[in-house]
Amino acid sequence: MTSKERFIELYNTHIKREGADKLLDYLLKSDFFTAPASARFHCSHEGGLSEHSLNVYDALVGYLNSPRVKQTYGFDYSDESIAIVALLHDLCKIGVYKKGFRNVKDESGAWKRVDTFEYDDQLPYGHGEKSVYIITGYMRLTREEAFAIRYHMGYSSEFEDARNVSKAFEMFPLAFAVSVADSEATYFIEGTPKK
Repeated sequence: MTSKERFIELYNTHIKREGADKLLDYLLKSDFFTAPASARFHCSHEGGLSEHSLNVYDALVGYLNSPRVKQTYGFDYSDESIAIVALLHDLCKIGVYKKGFRNVKDESGAWKRVDTFEYDDQLPYGHGEKSVYIITGYMRLTREEAFAIRYHMGYSSEFEDARNVSKAFEMFPLAFAVSVADSEATYFIEGTPKK
């Protein structure tokens, strides 16, 4: 099963609220399933964005289903909320990566051209907030879902007010959980393997 097929299957199985069909139609017409998740780092290849979204979904499900998290914190979220925040957290990356190239030296010191992606956002509305903006154009989010998507980057952004992140995590534990899942996907599932 391809990433696109698995994404659509999970989406259709779990996301049932009004407008979900229109949002999926938008995703299918966009570059969501062919775009990278980043220009040069995690999942920086065609199809990387949907692949990353699935990795975040798997990491979030694993985190929320761990006995320690269930017993200690009592986190209990619907399958729909989990699918929404994980699968849709990075819609802000739709249409922002353009194919380009850069020159790098190979092992022998000779220059060679390497295909890459360049970031060019024509709707610079922020990161998590842009994803929330796109989603709510099609379907409603609960307040906790909106905060989870908005703060999925956690403390990793140099532009983020740490007080807001702390307060969001305190008020909406799903925001913390999706931040953990996004970090796990980015740095461990998709990151450079350790030797």
